[in-house]
Amino acid sequence: MPEISPQSVQQLCAGFDGEIHDDGLTRRIYATDASVYQKTPALVAFPRTVSDIRRLIHFATRHKTSLIPRAGGTSLAGQTVGEGIVVDVSRYMNSIIEIDPESATVMVQSGIIRDELNLSLAGHGLFFGPETSTSNRATIGGMFGNNSAGANSIVYGVTRDHVLQVTGLLSDGSEVTFGPQDPSSFQQLFAGDSLHSRIAKGVHELLSPESARESIRNSFPDPSIHRRNTGYALDSLMDCSVFGESEKLFNMCNLLCGSEGTLFFATEIKLRCQPLPPPCEALVCVHFNDVNRAMSAVKSVMATAPSTCELIDRFILEAAARNTAQSSNIDFLDGAPAAILVVGYRGNSQDELSGRTSSLIESLKRENSGYSYPVLTEENCSKIWSLRKAGLGVLYNVPGDEKPVTVIEDSAVPLEELPDYIRQINQHIQNNFDTECVNYAHAGAGLIHIRPVFNLKSDESKKTFEAIARFAASLVRSKKGSLSGEHGDGRVRSQLIREFVGPEVYSMFEHVKRLFDPDNIFNLGKIVDAVAMTSDWRFEAEQGKSNIPTVFNFDSTGGLLRATEMCNGTGECRKTHLSGGTMCPSFMATRDEKDSTRARANLLRQSLTDPANSLRPFDDADVEAVLDLCLSCKACKSECPSNIDMSRMKAEFQNGRHEMYGIPIRTRIKGNVGRLLNSAAVFPALSNWLATGITGSWLKQFAGIHRQRSLPCIASRTLRRWHAEHSPHQRAGDNGSVNFFCDEFTNHFDVDAGIAAIELLEALGWAVEIPDHIESGRALISSGMLRRARKVAQGNVQQLSLDDRPLVGIEPSALLTLRDEYPDLVGDSLREPARRLAERSFLLDEFFTSPERASLIDRSKFHDEPQTVHLHNHCHQKALASPADTVRMLQLPENYFVKLIPSGCCGMAGSFGYENEHYNLSMQIGELILFPRVRGIPENEIVAAAGTSCRHQILDGTGQKAKHPAQVLRGALI
Repeated sequence: MPEISPQSVQQLCAGFDGEIHDDGLTRRIYATDASVYQKTPALVAFPRTVSDIRRLIHFATRHKTSLIPRAGGTSLAGQTVGEGIVVDVSRYMNSIIEIDPESATVMVQSGIIRDELNLSLAGHGLFFGPETSTSNRATIGGMFGNNSAGANSIVYGVTRDHVLQVTGLLSDGSEVTFGPQDPSSFQQLFAGDSLHSRIAKGVHELLSPESARESIRNSFPDPSIHRRNTGYALDSLMDCSVFGESEKLFNMCNLLCGSEGTLFFATEIKLRCQPLPPPCEALVCVHFNDVNRAMSAVKSVMATAPSTCELIDRFILEAAARNTAQSSNIDFLDGAPAAILVVGYRGNSQDELSGRTSSLIESLKRENSGYSYPVLTEENCSKIWSLRKAGLGVLYNVPGDEKPVTVIEDSAVPLEELPDYIRQINQHIQNNFDTECVNYAHAGAGLIHIRPVFNLKSDESKKTFEAIARFAASLVRSKKGSLSGEHGDGRVRSQLIREFVGPEVYSMFEHVKRLFDPDNIFNLGKIVDAVAMTSDWRFEAEQGKSNIPTVFNFDSTGGLLRATEMCNGTGECRKTHLSGGTMCPSFMATRDEKDSTRARANLLRQSLTDPANSLRPFDDADVEAVLDLCLSCKACKSECPSNIDMSRMKAEFQNGRHEMYGIPIRTRIKGNVGRLLNSAAVFPALSNWLATGITGSWLKQFAGIHRQRSLPCIASRTLRRWHAEHSPHQRAGDNGSVNFFCDEFTNHFDVDAGIAAIELLEALGWAVEIPDHIESGRALISSGMLRRARKVAQGNVQQLSLDDRPLVGIEPSALLTLRDEYPDLVGDSLREPARRLAERSFLLDEFFTSPERASLIDRSKFHDEPQTVHLHNHCHQKALASPADTVRMLQLPENYFVKLIPSGCCGMAGSFGYENEHYNLSMQIGELILFPRVRGIPENEIVAAAGTSCRHQILDGTGQKAKHPAQVLRGALI
């Protein structure tokens, strides 16, 4: 493909309302999606208008390059990977144009996220049915391109079933609208000589001969398979009134939906909506000892007309047990099943559903099908759906190079053929490649996502990949199945299409491509004229970089490089604040791919495998740039299905940069905040005076702190000093004793919170000691000063291991550093003591709510006056502990009612929100949910937040002074 000169790019930018990026950073992060492929595009464009897209089309035509439509970038088949111009419509072209409740339709721009569309439709009693596992970041345009479906397709079908009309641009830049047409209106198009007219005439001529339609019938999948995307959907056009006796109107949308952006650039899509589903749900989780038995049960299960029938095999269940967020979602399991069938029913009452679930279970028992049948209802159903949606991601949470590979995961077969198909596939791969397959997903629709486990980096991997793909295609074809069921052909299956449908029908596909795209500018290499399935893999250039020296121990992932490779690209980090959760706060605010965890992991992986960086693996300015807006919130460690720990990788990268270039003065100030506070506490009044007024302005300027950010005051008396001087409560020691972790923030800034925690512990029966220890090292780690942080961690582990009493703390970022980072930071000789210390380190709420201690608490010690508490939880606590513990602790007083604020990160993130260049983004993150919610809280109700940075952010952003939960509970003591 010809290179695009800088002068040409400048001409393209002139008059372009959106953005054009030709920098290496942007192009590198758009080189991958959720597939196995990687190819750096020539440009990345973010259009705002239809005119922008028209300019791109004309530019591509002149420069003989390709336009690659993209939105969420969650493609598993490589549809959005290529060397042309990636056109990302998700940033600006993401509006709802019109909702028409009367006709139950909605018109949207192609970049609107599916779940966010449904949030708007819900107010009208409507929703858009097809639900991909990526629905909280997948866009309607992407679902249109792939003809996506989901777990509920046996009720709501596929995207094609709901597309009424689509507007967009043809390959000559002309804007057209496709929709339903009777024979008369369709034939009226033949009179003109526009590209639209030529397309209409050409399609009519192609499909009019009965012999052509007969060839399509013979070569296409069985019509009973609703999920079929093999090639171009000519079969969806030929059975309409234009070609014979039929009441069905001709609609070109049926062809374009599933064409993967190879024929047309969709900008607006009109969808048919459905009434909201019945409010009640029940799921029967049928346990099986092997996958084949589960498959044999599917046909009889489907006879009961469920709303869903999904398979989850042992690989996913075992991966879920290793996953921070998903491990709690498998508590319904009975033993260790090889597979479970999740059979769902919806209705208007649980009584109605109880009869259906009981009937199913009785039937299965009579057939000796399955061995356990737990039923989940109400909120427990979300456990299964969370696990199911995280499926591919949790599979990548496996150390080493052998991973479940997305090569044959998308084929569908007639339901009666499903058991035999699954048995033959698994048996063939076991016998010929000595490996197993992961099996999961849409059993009720005849589509099981099959992923063989092997090493894509091995010398034999390409032969294995293609051999498995060709065998599966042959088997699917013999069963009249569909090569692609919902993920599309993309780069991984297009090479097989000619052989799958035969040369005659394939030539029809080529003819359709030429009709729509004579200059060959739309998404080259997909469906026709395929790129080889084994070219442009993302993992083929490792260059022996597995053993990059690090300060942190990365043995659990097989090294730093393999830690980056845990990211499989499914893009959970691209969800927005409307979807809930915390990952990734900077992306939620900017909606910029470079600010996603996926971009950071991919760019770091690319850098570590670049031969040019072989001697200086951390010398990459692009990686430094994308890591800059990582808040080290740790949400990715739990919310990313693969448990990517970008906070740790960022610290390691920063440490490597510091060792090459030295540590900047501002970084030294941030990292050594513990030492500085100890010095400032000698004369606290003087320190506070220096931090205010004109002197404070100079101090902020010197330290790089934003002028609008307030500075916390140092307490006149440290917590350690107070503790040494105070008289313990008379009940202290009745239940034993604890050590209190007096972190640097509580000791100097939040003394009142520390006093409240100690008084609370003593009043409830625990004696409190503050052992000798130093700062936590949290700031050192977050600043990438890992050599100094290691010394701090080693000192603390040695000092705090002198006795085995519980260690209780109240600052999540500090206490959880002992649990999360210390074992992998202290070195081999202290790793085991660090692990033991981690096991007995507790946040205050965890300590009080643990079963062995909760029974010792006398709740009559609290008053019973009603109080409402609005709780914002610290990011590290959400990721590494449980917000539910804080709720339970705050509800120890009988009439205390706790409302969780559904906020993600507050935006402060330690020193991040103080810094000049980050202040505005910090406040923008706070404004997503937290600030508006806090401003709406009545004055007589309490705002609580455990994190010192969170409380400071709430104060600066809203003027509201939040309390530490320990202060709230201490205030409830009689």
